[in-house]
Amino acid sequence: MKLLLTIMSLALLAGCSMRDIATMDGATEQAYNLNDEDRDGVIEAREKCSGTVSGANIDNYGCGTVKPIKERSELKILFPNDSYYIDPQYYAQIQTIADFMKQYPHTNVTIEGHCSKTGTYEHNLELSQNRANAVTDVLNQQFGIESSRLTAIGYSYDRPVDTSGTPEAQNRNRRVIAEVTGEDTMADMKWNIYTVDETAQ
Repeated sequence: MKLLLTIMSLALLAGCSMRDIATMDGATEQAYNLNDEDRDGVIEAREKCSGTVSGANIDNYGCGTVKPIKERSELKILFPNDSYYIDPQYYAQIQTIADFMKQYPHTNVTIEGHCSKTGTYEHNLELSQNRANAVTDVLNQQFGIESSRLTAIGYSYDRPVDTSGTPEAQNRNRRVIAEVTGEDTMADMKWNIYTVDETAQ
């Protein structure tokens, strides 16, 4: 009996060690397109919106989401003391606003002028208005943005961003803000590890 069990065990072990070998004589046919042509992280087999804007926030089918335009940014323009003259070295910043508005022709911009709490309210109100006007004048005269799309508002020192009263606070409160809004929509961009570097430039 022991001999019979031993023979059967060896037969089973021999059978387990034998395997069929399949050879690949040609290329494997891929059932689905696993490429990502527009590099949005969605394979072509699932893609429903090819050509998505690079970096856009997308759904599971590669379709980008959009958001209404409401972009607010500070222009780093240093005005001479008690002046609203804009040195041409700052035109590049204003051109960025103009280029954006040309890309989205149904947008308007509001330029806000803000001052520090130095001098009278009335004088700063006039100065902040003139500084805002100066920016809209550059947008119109230098970069061809229609005046109907431009609004300038001076706020004197009504809207400080730093109320500590230090010289640094006064510098922070002297600023010009551009807010672009409109009926156009733009791609909703997702955060990535490079976003901080882009905004810091």
